[in-house]
Amino acid sequence: MAKEESPFKADVVKGKVCLITGGGSGIGFEISTQFGKHGASVAIMGRRKQVLDAAVSSLHSLGINAVGFEGDVRKQEDARRVVESTVKHFGCLDILVNAAAGNFLVSAEDLSPNGFRTVIDIDSVGTFTMCHEALKYLKKGGHGRNSSRGGSILNITATLHYTASWYQIHVAAAKAAVDSITRNLALEWGTDYDIRVNGIAPGPIGDTPGMSKLVPDEIKSKTREVTPLYKIGEKWDIAMAALYLVSDAGELL
Repeated sequence: MAKEESPFKADVVKGKVCLITGGGSGIGFEISTQFGKHGASVAIMGRRKQVLDAAVSSLHSLGINAVGFEGDVRKQEDARRVVESTVKHFGCLDILVNAAAGNFLVSAEDLSPNGFRTVIDIDSVGTFTMCHEALKYLKKGGHGRNSSRGGSILNITATLHYTASWYQIHVAAAKAAVDSITRNLALEWGTDYDIRVNGIAPGPIGDTPGMSKLVPDEIKSKTREVTPLYKIGEKWDIAMAALYLVSDAGELL
């Protein structure tokens, strides 16, 4: 099967409304694109207007019903405004994808507490804040919901914290927290509100800011050598996994 050929029906998320933080670039934009191609209406959130505008324009060129909202996931007022704007624009919210992330290479010795806190605030606090503000729209019987079921939350994390990674202590800590948030919300909100909460932890993914800025070419080749399939992942792979998890098929998990 060619990478461009989706294994899913074209209408697998038709009628769904999704909000994707960090949806204007990298993995987030690929998820935005594939959700839109498969029938969803897409709202993307980001801090950079130029990136947002370009992403929305690209989605429109594909015939995707999309809108962009400027906002910083670290700020509760921004999170609330963007969630409310999404619901006002599309009428409801079915899916929240937390893909916004911060990263840079730095040794633990040279990392300032403020630098550490910044990544925690974006990845961990930002993820919880977005979930918190979206809850009343995602829960079963929530505002604007036509379905008797709850919505879906998908958190994009990483594998850095599974063992240890050079110069990534801040990101590893942040993503470990995101994993914990995902598990606990799955327990609480799945039980109380019928909201499905899942996470995807990508390894090295080609053609992303993380690979281009953080991984030298010589390391990329070594990464391929130690990977069982002798290749690094692609954004398309993550988007397909995301599509499965938020679709009706994902309820079988």
